[in-house]
Amino acid sequence: MASDSDRPKGSSPKSLSGLAPFLKPYRGRIALALAFMVLAAGATLALPMALKTLVDEGLVGAAPGDRMMALRGHFGALFGVAAALGLFSALRFYMVSWLGERVTADLRNAVYAHVVRQSPAFFETTATGEVLSRLTTDTTLVQTVVGSSLSMGLRNVVMGVGALGLLIATNPYVMVQVLGILVLVVLPALMFGRRVRKLSRASQDRVADTSAIAAEVLNAIPVVQSYTQEGREAHRFDGATEAAFDTARKRTRLRAVLVAFLITATFGALLWGLYQGTQAVLKGEITPGHLGQTVLYVITLAGSVAVLSEVYGDLLRAAGATERLMELLHATSPVTSPAQPKALPATQGGSALTLEGVNFHYPSRPDQAALQGLSLDVRPGETVALVGPSGAGKTTMFQLLLRFYDVASGRVLLDGVDVREVDLQDLRGRIGIVPQDSVIFSTSAMENIRYGRPEASDAEVIAAAKAAYAHDFIMALPGGYDSFLGERGVRLSGGQRQRISIARAMLKNPPLLLLDEATSALDAESERMVQAALESAMKDRTTLVIAHRLATVQRADRIVVLEGGQIQEQGTHAELVARGGLYAKLAAMQFGAA
Repeated sequence: MASDSDRPKGSSPKSLSGLAPFLKPYRGRIALALAFMVLAAGATLALPMALKTLVDEGLVGAAPGDRMMALRGHFGALFGVAAALGLFSALRFYMVSWLGERVTADLRNAVYAHVVRQSPAFFETTATGEVLSRLTTDTTLVQTVVGSSLSMGLRNVVMGVGALGLLIATNPYVMVQVLGILVLVVLPALMFGRRVRKLSRASQDRVADTSAIAAEVLNAIPVVQSYTQEGREAHRFDGATEAAFDTARKRTRLRAVLVAFLITATFGALLWGLYQGTQAVLKGEITPGHLGQTVLYVITLAGSVAVLSEVYGDLLRAAGATERLMELLHATSPVTSPAQPKALPATQGGSALTLEGVNFHYPSRPDQAALQGLSLDVRPGETVALVGPSGAGKTTMFQLLLRFYDVASGRVLLDGVDVREVDLQDLRGRIGIVPQDSVIFSTSAMENIRYGRPEASDAEVIAAAKAAYAHDFIMALPGGYDSFLGERGVRLSGGQRQRISIARAMLKNPPLLLLDEATSALDAESERMVQAALESAMKDRTTLVIAHRLATVQRADRIVVLEGGQIQEQGTHAELVARGGLYAKLAAMQFGAA
């Protein structure tokens, strides 16, 4: 993901071409919208002609006795043109608004679906708030352009070109002068536009910074408040919003100068054309109706130029937003399913697991080895405990098994197949994990457990909850299994959240179970209950257990001791204590035994 310094500066309207794949499925509706837009513009351009006929034939040219009937006929024609304008404008508005909503929804869905498939390496360098800003603020800007500004721009291009053509046809002398003045207007406007473009992109980046800060702090409110850092975080957010405001103020000031210049210059051109027209009427060169028609066409042309200047500013902002969204869509994950994946063999009694000479560095820490030449064989149905100091590489092994990252060298084999040759869905479908920090979604207890296997019946969910000793406390909630658990499970205790997470993994019923400090958040009584449930769940499957509390791993078939990304020793609890190595020291510190 590009940093602020790496991002391309000064996006241009060409960046909007990234929306082409999202517009393509709706070619028919786009054609209808364009047709209605042309018809509405045509009706607008017909109004001056109808007015000229009204003045020249209804007021000036008609005989006094026929004037009233002539006026009625001409006013009827004017009303017909106005009705057509209203109808076509309404149809155009509906079609382009529908397109704006539909394309924005498709774009938002595509970006979100792409982001959730990125590997954890992506989120090491991209703040969650930055992604949320692009999904909300940037897509809203795109919606404004597709559903409004772009249509207005095209409509005013048609009207401006039409008015220009009709002015040249009806009054070429005046039009040449007006056109020369308008050219002098456009050139400075383009120069202003470049500066507005750069500030638009910078403004969107600053807004994203505020979203990143807010998302980070709101997800850590208990920590912020426990350290009494509310004032500091509010001040930090205030600084980010002030930076965003300052950039937006510069952009708005420049756009205001541009608008003032365009309006003044275009109306100057309008008044010059009007002055020339009145001179022509006084000389008898054109009729009063001809003058009225000319004035309306000049107003239409000037208005079109003014609207296009505003639309151009919106296009620049939307181009910056599209560019940022395309950055997300074009981000490639280093971990993807192979083009021709291998099938994993059927298993009974758990999966076999092999690590052969694995070396690995995290992308954000390329100079620090997380695992060094690690080799390990785990038999089907075996329970292996991973212990060691923090940073030894225990959680890294889990992430490589799930293929959140790929090894730098060596191989990770599941049931004899390299995980890099297996479809990611199949690989992760065989693995259940209970993380150290249990994740609870903002939904009911039933749906939180069912997340492990979405097609599971209510009875299967309840059975998994009973096995994880979660049934009793769930039934004690006001709505039972339908109780809303709150954002991140704030209505539950730490131990209750962990038992929901364990029930979710048990419902999935995978052949390989990964337990990352699965009982760390439990009190002594809950730990005994869950430990019994886990022992039942471990039957007929392979289990890897990470635990700092050695009491939870003494019953493992084998204990593997890691330090510095390498295996230091392995064996049973009794064997390792007898050797007097690293495990014996860890045991002595926890149990107070020599």
